[in-house]
Amino acid sequence: MRKKITTWMLLCMVVLLSFGSIAGAEGEKKTVILGTSAEYMPYEFHKTIDGVDTIVGFDIEIAKEIAKDMGAELVIKDTSFDALLPELTSGRIDFVISGMNPTEDRRKSIDFSIPYYRAEQSIIVRKEDKDKYNTVESLEGANFGVQKSSVQEKIAKSIPNSNVISLDKVPDLLLQLETGRVDVVIAEYPVAKANINEDTMAITDAKPVSENDEYAVGVRKGNEELLNSINATLERLKEGDQIQKFVDQAGDLAADRVKDDLNTFEFFWKYRDYYFKGIQYTLLISALGVLFGFILGLLIALMRMSGASILKFIATAYIEIMRGTPMLVQLFIIHYSLAAFDIKFTPIQSGILTLSLNSAAYLAEIFRAGIQGVDRGQLEAARSLGMTKSKAMRHIVLPQALKSVLPAIGNEFIVIIKESSIVSFIGVMDIMYQAQILRGSTFAALNPLLVAAMIYFILTFSLSKLLGVYERKLSASDNR
Repeated sequence: MRKKITTWMLLCMVVLLSFGSIAGAEGEKKTVILGTSAEYMPYEFHKTIDGVDTIVGFDIEIAKEIAKDMGAELVIKDTSFDALLPELTSGRIDFVISGMNPTEDRRKSIDFSIPYYRAEQSIIVRKEDKDKYNTVESLEGANFGVQKSSVQEKIAKSIPNSNVISLDKVPDLLLQLETGRVDVVIAEYPVAKANINEDTMAITDAKPVSENDEYAVGVRKGNEELLNSINATLERLKEGDQIQKFVDQAGDLAADRVKDDLNTFEFFWKYRDYYFKGIQYTLLISALGVLFGFILGLLIALMRMSGASILKFIATAYIEIMRGTPMLVQLFIIHYSLAAFDIKFTPIQSGILTLSLNSAAYLAEIFRAGIQGVDRGQLEAARSLGMTKSKAMRHIVLPQALKSVLPAIGNEFIVIIKESSIVSFIGVMDIMYQAQILRGSTFAALNPLLVAAMIYFILTFSLSKLLGVYERKLSASDNR
């Protein structure tokens, strides 16, 4: 039994660490890592080219020129907009290009290049409201949708009696507008032009003004060598008017995008490769999360039931802290905050570690209930036959305890499969990450989420049925 557990632990650790070793092997090449939020047409967005999902946009073309001038290979890391600064300050990416304004607040934590582009702000409304919100004054008292942590958020909050809803992604904002939850969405004109559905939305004549409508490249504080290299590239591109050419090309790519009139099943079949890739990551992270959580949870349960006060205190404190804090907060602490101490995990490693630590707290209580549910007389009988306490626990008590709590363990596995969706926040390409890509790269607002929901249901339903079959087999053996 012990040898099997040790073998499985070693095998899983090899699988987990292999993600880091692969990245290390690639690190022998000179690479530069770009951080971006690829749902901001025409700056950066996903588009299927020759059957391959590709991140395109004029920001991406600028990044390619920066990497070329450095003699480096460009690696693109797609994440949510409000995670870009933590990714940059933690050293996981080298620079940020994502339609970012060099505001004073941002300058406190990172450095910026010279501006490379300037765009005017625009107001997006439902088509029937175009005349209602055609001046800046008419915006007073409106419900605004803006991108979180953006200059548009500041503009909206400065308008008298405004009610502001801030979200991560532009497609989500436009969905809020279409469904009547907001009256107005503020976005740069190129973004508005590329993203709106002209059948239901319109851009008004209102032109809100911001203190800072320029865009620049962000780098870590003190990285002067990279900053100087970026500035030199931007100067070259601006002198040759190359940036405007990139803008026009990106606009053409965005305009070439058409809305698919597909039902949910047709949508899944067309984009099945995205979801199959997401399923692989979801199952990998969930399986390893439960496995490591199982081992750690059993250890914590034994610590809590031990006679040593210090071990009991540590186990109890661990359980209460992990169960009393949101898993998303735990994920961000592990992935971003630990980087301040030079402890850096890849997104997959952070996801597995978070799920394992969180699951262990719940499994520890499940194991404790199972162990306490075994008749104490069996342990005493084993001791009277000359077995040590540890041997009696391993051979007599634990097998019965695990058998009795198997349904609860299976339920925890199902919960982990669903909660693994939070790893999409740090760039793990799981099911939810793929669904968000498809929401940004197509005009479909609902189908990507419906397909994701069906996949999660199929995974959890299938697992519950398999566990049910296994439980019936165990029950049959009890009746012999």
